[in-house]
Amino acid sequence: MTFTELSVICLVALAGPLLALPRRWYLPVVLGELVAGAVLGRTGFGYLDPSNETFTFLADAGFALVMFVAGTHVPVRDRALRTSLRSGLLRAVAVGVAAAVLGVLIAAAFDLDHAPLYAVLMASSSAALILPVVDSLGLRGPAVVRLLPQVAIADAACIVALPLVIDPDHAGRAALGALVVIASALVVFAVLGRLESSGVRSRVHRVSEDRSFAVELRVQLTILFALAGLAVALHVSIMLAGFAFGLAVAAIGEPRRLAKQLFAVTEGFLGPVFFIWLGATLQLRDLGEHPHLILLGICLGLGAAAAHLVVRVGRQPVGLSLLASAQLGVPVAAATIGTQLEVLAPGEASALMLGAVVTMGVAVVGGRLAATGGTDD
Repeated sequence: MTFTELSVICLVALAGPLLALPRRWYLPVVLGELVAGAVLGRTGFGYLDPSNETFTFLADAGFALVMFVAGTHVPVRDRALRTSLRSGLLRAVAVGVAAAVLGVLIAAAFDLDHAPLYAVLMASSSAALILPVVDSLGLRGPAVVRLLPQVAIADAACIVALPLVIDPDHAGRAALGALVVIASALVVFAVLGRLESSGVRSRVHRVSEDRSFAVELRVQLTILFALAGLAVALHVSIMLAGFAFGLAVAAIGEPRRLAKQLFAVTEGFLGPVFFIWLGATLQLRDLGEHPHLILLGICLGLGAAAAHLVVRVGRQPVGLSLLASAQLGVPVAAATIGTQLEVLAPGEASALMLGAVVTMGVAVVGGRLAATGGTDD
């Protein structure tokens, strides 16, 4: 990779904010970045080579940061989240059961042996997408309070389950590696918690802020990349390392200054690099050669919405049920890991991303319904 190519990547990454600029559309920034990557990658002009080692390494670093930020968005310290854990767990389980049934039906209909993968995809909820929508629309009320733990539980559970279902032949190894990564994140949580309670973190924060040392940012990046390195060594996706560390930081409490610094590093550079790389890896022409995979993507997106509407039995408003079906991290990880492991059929990774885009559209509709129709049970 050359500096010219990197400058082009940074330039086309502006497509993300430009596409998301109209507030009434409620489109995520990553959508424009994925489109830009597809246009310049294998689907389009072929200018960007996603197999380039430097490009891939920068994308992996961005992937770890994106999943870390997603973990920090889970409101672990919110008292409302803790008091509604039981109802959130029951709702997440109900959605999971419905998704499992739909996963079997969709896999059978398309003659593909990925029913567990489809089930995990349709059961997932993206906290990184849903929580900003809830905040931007000013959604409030008991139903919204019960939505938060449902989303957090589904997001965490599906991220842990994904490596096990996408490569079942090595599920045992993946499970062991996942346990080691999670245990390491718990150790990090304990150490950081001790530094927080003893006041060491506060003293370091003051000195770092006064002297512009950015010590906390350096420490966080060191820990994140160390966990990512451990995950790679254990043949576990760096997705789990980033998300687990993000949860640990969210549980302790992230200083605003550090949050802004990490946001700048992630959203300003490495995050867009990752999503453009992912778009460049997708071969959307395969969807033209295998048009049934377009239908697969649509079915996965609508299936996710249908699975989440099951919670209507528990009197969850339709708008919130549709909003909860929004996906991002899990299908992105599935497409990334599946492509790297070569376990997906030609064009299937693109179908997974199409399904995610469908859920984004469904979530936009759900958000509008919740905002205009209320969120009362």
